[in-house]
Amino acid sequence: MSGLGDPPQQQEQDSYPVLERPRPRPQPQVPAPAPQRPAVDTAMWRALGVFRSLTLAYAIARFAASYDRYAHRGEAIAVLFTMAVWTAWTGIVYHRPAITRRALLSFLATDLAVGAAAVLSTDLVDTASRIDSGALTLPTVWASAPVIAVAVALGWRGGVAAAGVMGLADLVERGALSQDSIHNIVLLGLTGAAIGYVVELGRTAELTLVRAQRLEAATRERQRLARDIHDGVLQVLALVQRRGAEIGGAGADLGRMAGEQERALRSLVNSWHDTDDEDGDPVDLDLTAVLGRLAGPRVTLAGPGTPVTLPSPVAREIAAAVAAALDNVRVHGGPGADGLGARAWILVEDESEAVVVTVRDDGPGIPAGRLAEARRGGRLGVAHSIQGRLTDVGGHVDVISIPGQGTEVEMRVPRVPQPRGAATSVAAMRRALR
Repeated sequence: MSGLGDPPQQQEQDSYPVLERPRPRPQPQVPAPAPQRPAVDTAMWRALGVFRSLTLAYAIARFAASYDRYAHRGEAIAVLFTMAVWTAWTGIVYHRPAITRRALLSFLATDLAVGAAAVLSTDLVDTASRIDSGALTLPTVWASAPVIAVAVALGWRGGVAAAGVMGLADLVERGALSQDSIHNIVLLGLTGAAIGYVVELGRTAELTLVRAQRLEAATRERQRLARDIHDGVLQVLALVQRRGAEIGGAGADLGRMAGEQERALRSLVNSWHDTDDEDGDPVDLDLTAVLGRLAGPRVTLAGPGTPVTLPSPVAREIAAAVAAALDNVRVHGGPGADGLGARAWILVEDESEAVVVTVRDDGPGIPAGRLAEARRGGRLGVAHSIQGRLTDVGGHVDVISIPGQGTEVEMRVPRVPQPRGAATSVAAMRRALR
């Protein structure tokens, strides 16, 4: 209870200085490392810089050879000087290791506008008679450099679109559609398409090489771990299995469980699946191979002869749901027909529009109303571990159980439509190119 004044003891305590905790110094923010540019991009931008310099020298040489024929020589020199400055500036910008996509698109548009303006400047510096006779534009081949830049950055479609813009500028400069204009437009279009397609192939090949190197490194690490596990854990489990069989009784059950764990561990060591690529995008997994880790002496796996490929997040969720169903079989399956525990079968079916995984067992089955009673009691193993996982990936679960005849859990996951002739792994590489 407080009054108008504090007790003397309290005032005496308050007279001591209060020591404050030193405030932690703010840690400096470490910037995230910029994404590395593919090696093929670096090589193409370097080659484009050389190409620009050579075509600029060619344009200057052509102008010097026809110096007396130009109507406005001072303006022509100013245009050439602007082209030289822009060539140097593009060499700096395109060689930057990190540039945002928005900034790159803006600079590509400016580059294309500068190239078109250089072509259109021919009407201001050259004579009408030379233009009508089909003389070369002032920038000549230098005007194709922006088309190549767009093709390198955006692929063959962007290269063809940029060629159309530059061809339109050439058409406006000449004032009429001539055979030379058609020839220039076709050449620019073929150049943009060819360079863009080659760059896309180079990026895909580089991604494939990187993934192959990562796979090789992971395989070496897996082999090293396999040797260590084989020399230690697997040998101990095998010893427990043999000694348990010799002891009998409860030791036999312990040896049997050790044998099951040994086989499961061997299956895990001998299987390896890449779940994400270097950019974190999911890749395809063979669902049958993933579920093979769950097979054992009391669990039989059956599937089609061809791989059942699904994106890695979907395959992982299905495998976790199947593992939860098998856990229910081990816990609630009873002794089984042979007294060693209920047996389970995993069936994988690959349909045209969906993948169906069925888990069956020969246990006592689920009494009517048991699932609803477990849900009301807060035991949500089937609802969360199985149905929840399938719902997250767009699938659904049907549980069919007859007392005394076992339980069947059917999991159905629809396939995501893919473009004809394109695999998901290739689609992941295409996404990395954008």
